[in-house]
Amino acid sequence: MKKIAIYPGTFDPLTNGHLDLVKNALKIFDEVIIAVAPSQKKQPLFTTNERLKMIRMSIRKYKRVKAEAFNGLLVEYVREKKGIAILRGLRAVSDYEYELQMAHMNRRLNEDIETIFMMPSEDYSFLSSSLIKEVASLGGSLKGLVPKDIESALRNKFKMVKDTVEEY
Repeated sequence: MKKIAIYPGTFDPLTNGHLDLVKNALKIFDEVIIAVAPSQKKQPLFTTNERLKMIRMSIRKYKRVKAEAFNGLLVEYVREKKGIAILRGLRAVSDYEYELQMAHMNRRLNEDIETIFMMPSEDYSFLSSSLIKEVASLGGSLKGLVPKDIESALRNKFKMVKDTVEEY
């Protein structure tokens, strides 16, 4: 039986920290599906389709990784994809409480699906999509923090926002 891990998130945008977790997960799992979720709490900078396009460009060299959008309960999506685990990243102790709550709820909803916590490389332990967006919005360097295509997409998005604001 194929061991499939589902890596859910908004990925707004995907960072090198996310990719680091995917690479590490491929040492354990036969396939990783990056499951892009619409966010009810956050207002994403990029549309779901834009995020999927950027992710697919960033993972094209990984034959056992794919990206899809999903709606609804994560455990239902995992079951539908015949996944055996939910992959989650832990950067710091501050992530742990939220992730633990989610893992327990997912286990309550489907006890057959495990949540696997992985830590990114020390190089990316501070990295978050929110921080990336803030640095990009202020014109800071993103070198080594996101794939080049995503850096370009961020620069273009913030240029469009700046141009729109300047019109008023």
